Amino acid sequence: MELVFSEYSLAMSPHLEAHQSFWIASTLPSTYPALSQDIVTDVVVVGAGLAGITTAMLLKRAGKRVVVLEAERVGQGASGHTTAKVTSLHQLKYHDLIKNKGADEAQWYGESNQAAIEQMAKLVKEEQIDCDFERKDAYTFSEAPDLLNQVKDEVEAAQSLGLPATFERQVPLSFETLGAIKFSNQAQFHPRKYLLALAAKIDGDGSHVFEQTRVMTVDDDGPVHVRIQNGCTITAQDVVMTTNLPILDQGLYFAKTYPQRSYLIGIKMAAKHALNGMFIGTGDKYRSIRTTPMDDGSALLLIGGEGHKVGEADDTPQRFERLAAYAQERFGATQIDYYWSSQDFVSFDKVPYVGSLTPVNQHIYVATGFSLWGMSNSTVAAMLLRDRLLGQKNPWASLYDSTRSTPFMTTASLQNNLDVGTRWVGDRLKGLFDSPQQTEPGAGKLASQGIDKVAAYRDEAGELHQVSAVCPHLGCIVAWNAAEKSWDCPCHGSRFDVEGQILHGPAVKPLAAKDA
Repeated sequence: MELVFSEYSLAMSPHLEAHQSFWIASTLPSTYPALSQDIVTDVVVVGAGLAGITTAMLLKRAGKRVVVLEAERVGQGASGHTTAKVTSLHQLKYHDLIKNKGADEAQWYGESNQAAIEQMAKLVKEEQIDCDFERKDAYTFSEAPDLLNQVKDEVEAAQSLGLPATFERQVPLSFETLGAIKFSNQAQFHPRKYLLALAAKIDGDGSHVFEQTRVMTVDDDGPVHVRIQNGCTITAQDVVMTTNLPILDQGLYFAKTYPQRSYLIGIKMAAKHALNGMFIGTGDKYRSIRTTPMDDGSALLLIGGEGHKVGEADDTPQRFERLAAYAQERFGATQIDYYWSSQDFVSFDKVPYVGSLTPVNQHIYVATGFSLWGMSNSTVAAMLLRDRLLGQKNPWASLYDSTRSTPFMTTASLQNNLDVGTRWVGDRLKGLFDSPQQTEPGAGKLASQGIDKVAAYRDEAGELHQVSAVCPHLGCIVAWNAAEKSWDCPCHGSRFDVEGQILHGPAVKPLAAKDA
């Protein structure tokens, strides 16, 4: 049976396109104003995702005046496109951490992510946040005999670190598996309900949330000056950058991480079929699985996977189709109600960078490289940043130190940066002798216009949209993403719509328009 990608049927949003995150579709738009004048504050937090909003909330609770700046809307970036699992079970992590970093640092990683779960639970309870926060066990399961031993190794490693791990032969899924590692008493939630509730509590009493306010740069010259696209300036003691990847290039975080996109689909089902747990598979073709309650009393089955480095897949529509086929095979799905994609930055040692932007920056801080586990790691980052700005010691700070020795010489890092160099040169040859006029309806094409590289898109009505193909971040050539109808930079993850407007940083300037 062929699956149907249906239009949304939410009564409050009858005109939404089908291609949208459930978390965003099921919440009302936020309406915070844009910054329109110079102001002075204690701390500026750039980015209103989970890391930024949680950092701002913890600092305000500690007595700081905080200003949150968001280029778009609260919770509509990476945090609004997640699977929203809050767990310290990060697929198969601890066996490798012990081998590569040692038992102490592996234990700190587990302890800190367990603490993040409890920090979120505490905020939900104390602030009375209605965000579908539920305690659930988390599982990493294996369907292949050759991967089952890796699962068992992970159980042994996690138990040696004092984590709530057991090996389970029976996994509460409707299809057969060979076994799984289970972490008990983890959690799941609705990320945008959570973020909107926290943002509302941050705004007021000398603290502010501003949307549609894009930061262009930050100067650390005594007091810190945050320069806004519209010309306004905020003066602060400290600035925290939580923009997925820092928009500031100091610290070379774009060279210490790589951008990865993942894909998700949502299938509406009866509440009685909701899953008793959160699940993720093993191997390259793994699937992430959970359910979430819907406001009409039903449940939504979420299935994710099909990840790849940004700009390096020319089959993005087929990624959704493969997830749909899995949903049909394993869960009997006949219709897909939601589908969207997400983006994260993966650090080469799989541990986030949290702390000073560079060793010489004493008042600009960063949190990045959450490595596909942003819900718990974002909250860990917020706890670390709160302690750092308050002058308090944190036992996990050295593990996450943003200025720690960078693994530039690992096989993964060398290959990634070689790929970036190759793309920077080689992609300039794409479409070298092609004209933008050759672009087919509904398609994007790299072409040439004189000496300029052009990213051309022709819409279904036949109108041609032309922008520069050169990413304004560091000059790489963008690639067409057919599923998203976007231009994606394969070097450092910036993304743009067909008019050149920014969808995802680190770029802070759009693609320049080109005449037809």
